[in-house]
Amino acid sequence: MSKTITVVGGCGHVGLPLAIALASHHRVRIFDIDSATVARVRRGEMPFRDAGAEQGLREALERGLVVSDSAQMLEGADVVAVVIGTPVDEHLNPSFGQFDRLLNQVSEYMRDGQTLVLRSTVYPGTSARVQRELHLRGHKVHVAFCPERVAEGVALEEIRKLPQIISGFSREGVEAARAVFEPLGVDLLELTPLEAEITKLCNNVYRYITFAVANQFYMLASEWNIDFHRILHAMKFNYPRAAHMPGPGFAAGPCLFKDTMQMSAFNNNQFFLGHAAMLVNEGLPQFVVNRMLRRWPDLRRRKVGLLGMAFKAESDDPRESLSYKLKKVLSLHCEEVLTTDPYVRDADLYPLEKVVRAADILVIGAPHECYRMLDTLGKPVVDVWNHLGKGSTV
Repeated sequence: MSKTITVVGGCGHVGLPLAIALASHHRVRIFDIDSATVARVRRGEMPFRDAGAEQGLREALERGLVVSDSAQMLEGADVVAVVIGTPVDEHLNPSFGQFDRLLNQVSEYMRDGQTLVLRSTVYPGTSARVQRELHLRGHKVHVAFCPERVAEGVALEEIRKLPQIISGFSREGVEAARAVFEPLGVDLLELTPLEAEITKLCNNVYRYITFAVANQFYMLASEWNIDFHRILHAMKFNYPRAAHMPGPGFAAGPCLFKDTMQMSAFNNNQFFLGHAAMLVNEGLPQFVVNRMLRRWPDLRRRKVGLLGMAFKAESDDPRESLSYKLKKVLSLHCEEVLTTDPYVRDADLYPLEKVVRAADILVIGAPHECYRMLDTLGKPVVDVWNHLGKGSTV
C-alpha cells in the first residue's frame, strides 16, 4: 500500500536518491533546511553527481515529488525518513548533537502512529536513544533503522537492486519499513536494531581495512623501489582467493574513516585493527610526500600540480578527501601547490591545462577518467593508483 513519506535532509547525497527511488511507489515529500539547494532540486537540477538521477529527478517531480524547506512537510506523513547520521567530533568520539537538534526541530510536528526511519549510519544504540527521547516527549512513534548501503555516485542504481536491511522496536515499525522498501523489489533482511546498526558499521569498516591492507603493501613495496601494481597483478591473475583485493589509493570520504572510529568507540577504544587501518590510510599522503622528497631533494624549488580533489574518482564530493591533506603536506615542502578538479566546486582550483603547464611535478589525487589520456607534457607523474598504467613507485 502506498505511503506518504517525508525525507528529512532529502536534498543530500543519501536523501535525494532515496526520495527519487521511492517516488515511483509512494507519495514522497522532501524537507531540507538548505533553501538554495531546495530551489535547485525543485527546478529539476541535481546538486551532485549520481548516475541516472537527473532523469530520475525530473520523473519524480512529474509524479508529484514535493520539495520544501518547511518542517510542515512532516505533517500528515505516515513515515518520516531521517538521513542524518552520527558524526565524530574533534576527539574522534561519536557526536549526538545533530540528532538532539533534529528532535527539537521536528518534535512539534510528530504525531502518534507515525514511523520514524533512521537511514544513515549511526553509532550503535542511537536508534534506541532516539526512541527513548521520543517517548519521553510523549510521542507514540515507531522507530525503525533501515541503513543505506549504497556507493556515492551510483546511489539511485543501487537502492533499486541491493538488499535492504530493515529493523524496528515494534512489529508496527518493522511492517511500516517493509512497506516502504518492498515495492522496490529488493531482498529485505530483518534484524534487530542493534544488529542492523553494527552490520552497517561492519560493512564500511571492512572496506576501510581492505584499503589499508593494499596501502600497507604499497608502502612496503615502495620502500624497496618495487612497483606494487606488478605484485598486485601477480597476486590476482587467475587466482580467485585474491580476486577482491583492492589497489592502493587515498581511502577517504565522509563515511569510512568516521565509521571506523565509531566502531572503535563502541568497542571501548580497543579496536586495534581499525586504529591500524586509520594510521595506514591517513598516513599515505605523508608517505607519498616523503618519497617525493627523496626523489626530488630540491622539491622546495618546484611547483606541484595536484589532479583531482574529490574523495574518489568521478565524484564531485570533496568531503574528507585526502587530496586536501596531501595539498597541506605538500605546501610545507614545495614552492607551490596548484590544484584542479573537473567536478569539485572550489574557488582555489585552476583549469587543468594551466596546472599541467605550470607544474614541474604532477600528482594524481583522485583518478578521474579524464586524466587517463592526459598529455602531461613529459612531466613526472606521481600515480599511487597506477591510473596511467605506467607504475606507481614514487
